Amino acid sequence: MTMLHTIVEIRAAMLAGKSSAADFLRRRWQQLQQLDEQARDPAWISLATEAQLEAQLAALDQRDPAACPLYGVPFAVKDNIDVAGWATTAACPEFSYVAAKTAHVVTALQQAGAVLFGKTNLDQFATGLVGTRSPYGAVPNAFSARHISGGSSSGSASVVARGLVAFALGTDTAGSGRVPAGFNNLVGCKPTPGIVSTDGVVPACQTLDCVSLLTLTAADAATVFAVMAGPGAPGPAEPVFSRPLQSRYALPARPRVGVLRDAFFVSAAYRRLYDASCRHLSALQCEQGLFDLAPFSEVAALLYQGPWAAERYAVAGEIIERGVPGLDAVVAEVISVGKRFSAVDAFNALYRLRDLEADTRRVWDEFDVLMVPTAPNLPTMADVAAEPILRNSELGSYTNFVNLLGLSAIAVPFGFTEDGLPFGVTFIAPGGSDWALIEFAAQWQRSRALPLGAKLRALQAADILVAGSPPGAMPLAVVGAHLSGMPLNHQLTGIGARLRTATTTAAGYRLYALKGTMPPKPGLVRVHNNADSSAGGAQIAVEVYDVPVAAVGAFLAGIAAPLGLGRVELQDGSWVNGFICEPWGLQEAEDITAYGGWRNYVEAGSKKKSA
Repeated sequence: MTMLHTIVEIRAAMLAGKSSAADFLRRRWQQLQQLDEQARDPAWISLATEAQLEAQLAALDQRDPAACPLYGVPFAVKDNIDVAGWATTAACPEFSYVAAKTAHVVTALQQAGAVLFGKTNLDQFATGLVGTRSPYGAVPNAFSARHISGGSSSGSASVVARGLVAFALGTDTAGSGRVPAGFNNLVGCKPTPGIVSTDGVVPACQTLDCVSLLTLTAADAATVFAVMAGPGAPGPAEPVFSRPLQSRYALPARPRVGVLRDAFFVSAAYRRLYDASCRHLSALQCEQGLFDLAPFSEVAALLYQGPWAAERYAVAGEIIERGVPGLDAVVAEVISVGKRFSAVDAFNALYRLRDLEADTRRVWDEFDVLMVPTAPNLPTMADVAAEPILRNSELGSYTNFVNLLGLSAIAVPFGFTEDGLPFGVTFIAPGGSDWALIEFAAQWQRSRALPLGAKLRALQAADILVAGSPPGAMPLAVVGAHLSGMPLNHQLTGIGARLRTATTTAAGYRLYALKGTMPPKPGLVRVHNNADSSAGGAQIAVEVYDVPVAAVGAFLAGIAAPLGLGRVELQDGSWVNGFICEPWGLQEAEDITAYGGWRNYVEAGSKKKSA
């Protein structure tokens, strides 16, 4: 049987009947069991038992494959995320407990058809960016056993890069999902803090933690993110950064990208690759400028040198004070710092964070997105053993500040060093830009055409097609001056709207060129339903945009009479919000239905003028 690696190809095989989900999953699970019996894989802390697998397959059998975007897709979760009936260790055996309830995000994935294969290794208590701080073993890089995998979501990155599962959950407080993605040639999606529920996650810093996602492709990331960030219970804590989010589903056609003015590197090879990645931006039609990292670095210093360390101590302090077996000495040292801080320190740090956030906000007036190296180097196991805290600190240079500022980020592969080791970059944008970053990452992957993961196979056309729509988006049909390339389209792109599809209305509409409107606009009128064609309606070309719900009010306020928003039926029978026209506005209007759409009418007029 051909190996199926991505969500797109697994789901396609299931829907086409080329493979039974149960048979496929049993075979893949048996392969994992056999590999683990031959030599214990440090990427796993626990694998699903046969009973746990069969219980999930029985539940899967009751689901409709067509309605489940993850039907039959195997996945893994980092072992600081609860699954009912499974032990949660956080990579500390003495901390271990059997979860009574499944984390909200895992439940959502299983209800979408995904099947859990196991729980993965991590830097103990999610404290580290190296992947070596675990009594269950150091997880090697998928490309070189001498080099680290990155942490703390080390096992999750390893099992995806090697094609053992299609995707995995990690957590990311200071880079714990992005760094291992960069080191293993993966996409690492770190959502905006608060977007994905952290219910059922052992906290690292409870007010900053994010459930992160590791995939082979950005298209797969979009599919899983739509499930993870869908409707559901919020996490137990709100992020400390509380400015209202302004969701953006798409970047501008020519995004303004900020690159580092004075980048810090430990590796000369990584410096050369970052310079090459900056040059590569021109292939994506980006505008480019320089930004200073200094204020962001000062924010980053608050995370480990400030009172947020006390949040880690609140979770693991009792275990550390007891000095239990299996406790990592470096983790204990890092977390014990949290004892030093007072409530006064916490408030002063919050005040300082607010000042720094105001300083960094100026960057977003100039740029739509920032591009930084995911890490300044890829150390060996020996490098980390020799200087564990210094090496770890270096790895957080471009990641530690992101959650404190409430930003969204995605790590994507760029290329390989002369020694064949992966190098990646991370795109960072204001909170709420998650879907826009995922789609930009898909463009980036298309332009690079790198092999997937640990060179499992070449990139294919299906790997870069982002399907679906952002969770919570409102579809809006536009028919005239708001069409792409038309004078008012900027009103949609300005609020972060994303073009979902170009289609037509149902066959019950007429289109009119309104008199005296500036810029010129059409009016769409429904004249009959599909069951009655006597009124001579037709299908009219429209574009459907995904619009952030929070932006709809301001957009509606800018619509001038006789136009307004109502319900429009599309050719597939679905109904969406869209532009309609009041009857009085049709006085002296020209019936242009025969053109089939506003764009055809405008282009025909241009041809007449130039003739």
